[in-house]
Amino acid sequence: MANNNVTELQKPENLLNELLKQGAQELLAKAIEAELQSLLADYSSATVDGRQTVVRNGYQPERSIQTGLGDIKVKVPKIRDRSKSGIKFNSSLVPPYLKRTKNLEEFIPWLYLRGISTGDMQPALESLLGENAGGLSPNAVSRLKSQWEGDYTQWRKRDLSKRRYVYVWADGIYSKVRMDNKLCLLVMLGVDESGRKEVLAVVDGFRESEASWLEVLNQLTSQGLAIEPRLAIGDGALGFWNAVTKHWPTTKQQRCWVHKTANVLNKVPKSVQPRMKDSLHDIWMAETRDDAYQAYDAFQKRYEAKYPKASECLVKDKQEMLAFYDFPAEHWTHIRSSNPIESMFATVRLRTNKTKSCGSRTTTLAMAFKLMKTAEANWRRLRGFKLLADVIEGKCFKDGIRSNQDNQQATALESVHQI
Repeated sequence: MANNNVTELQKPENLLNELLKQGAQELLAKAIEAELQSLLADYSSATVDGRQTVVRNGYQPERSIQTGLGDIKVKVPKIRDRSKSGIKFNSSLVPPYLKRTKNLEEFIPWLYLRGISTGDMQPALESLLGENAGGLSPNAVSRLKSQWEGDYTQWRKRDLSKRRYVYVWADGIYSKVRMDNKLCLLVMLGVDESGRKEVLAVVDGFRESEASWLEVLNQLTSQGLAIEPRLAIGDGALGFWNAVTKHWPTTKQQRCWVHKTANVLNKVPKSVQPRMKDSLHDIWMAETRDDAYQAYDAFQKRYEAKYPKASECLVKDKQEMLAFYDFPAEHWTHIRSSNPIESMFATVRLRTNKTKSCGSRTTTLAMAFKLMKTAEANWRRLRGFKLLADVIEGKCFKDGIRSNQDNQQATALESVHQI
C-alpha cells in the first residue's frame, strides 16, 4: 500500500531538485578552488624572508546566491599577502557582493521586456523562484535599465573592421514614446561568413526615410564595415532601397515575400484572399526562375482584370522579388523574407504596448537592444552555411544550384592560351 505520509522533501521532484542543488554547489566549489590554485601557482616562486609570499588563509563568511535551482551556499577562500602589495583573490565566478547568479540577472530583463511591469516584477519572480526572491524591487529594475542604456551606447561604438556580412535583413517598427510622439526603430541583422546571425544596428529614425537609412549605413561604415554584403533583404519601403543603391551599389536586393503577400491580399476582398494566397505561393515556391515567371503570368491572367491594384502591387518589384534564385537553394528559406527581424518585433511590440508610453527615446532603444541581443544568443546558424564561401567568392548560382559557368569560362581561356 502506498505511503501517504511522505514529507515534502521526500517527494521525487524535490529530491531531484536537492540533488541538482548539491551537484551545482560541489561544482561551484571545485571551480573556485581551481581559480585559487591558479593564483597561488602564479606566485609560487615569490618569497618574503624565506616564506612563500601568497598563501591561502581560510574562507570568507559563507553566503547564499540565488540561482534557478534555488539558494546555493558558497564559501570563497581568502589569501594572505605577506609582501603587503595588495594581492587579493576575487573569484570571477562569485565576485564580491554577488547575491544572484548571472542567469537570474538575465531573467529580470526577459520578464520586463515581455510585458511585466516593474510593479509586478516581484510577485512574478516570487511565483517562479519562491518567497525568498528578494532584492528585486522596481528600483532594482530601473537601475538595470540604466545599465542597458550604457551597454547600448558602447555597443554602437564597437569595431566592425574585421567583420564581414554576406546577407543583411532590414526593417522598421514604430513605437509610442511619450504621449503622441512616435519612434521608428530601424533594425538591421547580418549573417557573417560562418553563418552566424547577429544584430548590426538598432537606431531611431525619422520614419523609414532614405536619409534615416543612409545614417544607419554610414554609421556601420564609420565603425569599420568596409565590404558590402552580397544581398539585402527587406520590405518594399523605398527609403531603405534608395539608401542601399547609393551606399552599397553592388549589393543585390531581395524584397520580402511575407510583406509582399500581405500587401497584395489587402487589396482584394477577404473571400478572394485564400485562393490568391495559393497563387502567390506558387510563385515564390517555384523550383526555378522560369517556373516563377510562368506562375507570375498565371496570376496576372487570373486576377488582373478583376483586381488590377493587386496585380500591379505584385509585378512592380518583379525582378527584386526573385533575386533569391541567384543564391544557394539551402539559403532560400532565410533570404526570401525578413522573418528573422519580424520574430523579434513581436516581443518589442508586446513590451511597448504594455503602457501608453514606454519612456524616453533612449530607454526605448535600450530596451529593444537588450531584447534583440538576448534573442541573438539563441539563434541558429544559417542552413547550408558552408556555401557562404562560394557566395563570397562570387560563384554563380542558377536556380539555387552552383553553375558550371566559372569552369566553362576557365576552359575557354585555357583554349585561347593554347592557340
